[in-house]
Amino acid sequence: MSEAGCCGTGPGYATPMDAFKSGSREKLLYVPCIYRNTEADLPDYLATLDVDPESPTYSQVIHRLPVPNKGDELHHSGWNACSSCFGDSSRARNRLVLPSLYSGRVYFVDTATDPRKPSLDKIIEPEDVKAVNISALHTAHCLADGNIMISGMGDKNGEAQGSFLLVDGKTFKVAGTWEKSPPTKFGYDFWYQPRHNIMVSSEWGNPNKFWHNFNPAHVAEGFYGKSLHFWDWKEHKHIQEIDLGDEGLIPLELRFLHDPNATEGYVGAALSSNMIRFYKGDDGKWATQKVIDVPAKKVDGWALPSMPGLITDCLLSLDDKFLYFSNWLHGDIRQYDITDRQNPKLTGQVWIGGSICKGGPVTVTEDSEMTEQPEPLFVKGKQIHGGPQMIQLSLDGKRLYVTTSLYSAWDKQFYPGLIKHGAQALRVNVDHENGGMTLDTDFLVDFGDEPQGPALAHEMRYPG
Repeated sequence: MSEAGCCGTGPGYATPMDAFKSGSREKLLYVPCIYRNTEADLPDYLATLDVDPESPTYSQVIHRLPVPNKGDELHHSGWNACSSCFGDSSRARNRLVLPSLYSGRVYFVDTATDPRKPSLDKIIEPEDVKAVNISALHTAHCLADGNIMISGMGDKNGEAQGSFLLVDGKTFKVAGTWEKSPPTKFGYDFWYQPRHNIMVSSEWGNPNKFWHNFNPAHVAEGFYGKSLHFWDWKEHKHIQEIDLGDEGLIPLELRFLHDPNATEGYVGAALSSNMIRFYKGDDGKWATQKVIDVPAKKVDGWALPSMPGLITDCLLSLDDKFLYFSNWLHGDIRQYDITDRQNPKLTGQVWIGGSICKGGPVTVTEDSEMTEQPEPLFVKGKQIHGGPQMIQLSLDGKRLYVTTSLYSAWDKQFYPGLIKHGAQALRVNVDHENGGMTLDTDFLVDFGDEPQGPALAHEMRYPG
């Protein structure tokens, strides 16, 4: 059993509320660390962080597992088995799945033999992924049948395409593609709800465009997405597309409510900086509603005269009480009470770096939310570089972990200090009863101090 613990016959928990009420406190975090587009000509690696306050190595990197190839761009991660397999005692959550956004390679890491020192188990090579006409891998989810599904954002040549790679959960070999409909125009994230026979997927853009930088002109030229897609889960067929228009440019991370009876969720439109609710209507069709709008700020000294918040990650507490999201460019994390699903209420906000700090190159000239720019953030004497990006909430909803790197090419473009100084991991303490967040100034992992040079830390996963 992993250090995070679990209960029942199979992996994970019987219900999200079981995890919320009885889940063990996290002791470790696994974090992909990227060297692509940095000064270090080295492979990426998986860092193991000690987040147990009772441990002598608390708030430190205690192990590094380098992958054998350079230039992969490790990004998101997933598990070989999850609570979808809770009733299957033959399944175990013992392999961390690491898809590569740039190379298309997939690594499977053994986290069971020694959770504090994971080891590389198997690899799917890029040519095996391209053989089914997929590239630019992103989200990995385990399925109830024991297999693994990974979203792809490109065809074998890196042109835009939303498709889904199937991986055999026992052999860790490519088993084909999931969809039985033609691929969507773009791909990115996906989430499924078998009880309602539905899957929803979102869109980033054309890999051959976003792989190297962000060009705003490419948005108007149609190289970035603005739609949600709904799929028949049993039939693997596309059944509905919702064009979100200018309010929904680049809809990235999406989350169904954890309640398995619910037929609604939220997606963060990164470039429009809106939070959009999706839901099933009385007519059986899916619909959307903008419920949060983060106003852009008028600025001088930046690439454009108007700076969006750029919502790049979001999540829900396991009891579906709070929604959290990060504004990578503005620099804040927000907490909303979503008890009223259609009318979220802002209950907490913390500032972690960002592009508009006082004393920096950017001057805010018009701001409908703030009267002055935030101060630069220093934790344990170290200045925080980049902005809040990936977020991970503890099972009990009381601790929110944050990293500051988005994607190496965009880091280099928008936060060159990240390339020089490296990313950081921080922790925010959460008042889950009444709402509110405060930065934990005793916790910092500075990836600028890594032995082989500053690294870009991205998504975080707990074992177990």
